[in-house]
Amino acid sequence: MKEAVKGLGLKVLGWVLLVAGIILMPAPGPGAMVILLAMVVLATQYEWADKRLDKVKVWALKGAADSVKTWPRIIASLLGVAWLVGLGIYWGMRPPAPDWWPLRESWWLIGGWGTGSTLIFSGVVAFGLLVYSFVKLRGATKADIEAQATRGGASDSPGVQHDQDGNRLDGARPADTASH
Repeated sequence: MKEAVKGLGLKVLGWVLLVAGIILMPAPGPGAMVILLAMVVLATQYEWADKRLDKVKVWALKGAADSVKTWPRIIASLLGVAWLVGLGIYWGMRPPAPDWWPLRESWWLIGGWGTGSTLIFSGVVAFGLLVYSFVKLRGATKADIEAQATRGGASDSPGVQHDQDGNRLDGARPADTASH
């Protein structure tokens, strides 16, 4: 029973992360990295996710590397982070509605600090991903990224070997191989 609950929790978490990553796609680094995280979680439960994990890793890491390739991109990302955090603070302070607002004032910036703190948290996560990308991926070649991405599946222990098609040589599979 405990394993079934854990499996269900991992599936729900993986799918929620995948939807969040898709929503975040306009922001190249965070969206791709959240989708990668979703696939890492889903790969522990689904064979189809495990088979696609290396390709998603390459795609996400390439996007993250591209986001820190030039200083204008880095500055634009930092401005986006500052905008998210600033908007979160502004939203949380909940200033009065402007004169042009057509609805009742109670409909202005609904959510207060609940929404504001979510925006601030998003900015902090985006900043963390930007720092990670800058430190680990700035200047990386496509070959470097592919090598980093194919060092083993997310559910693998260190040292697990794969054949040329990415299948584990020990024959182990993710927890739920029947689900496709």
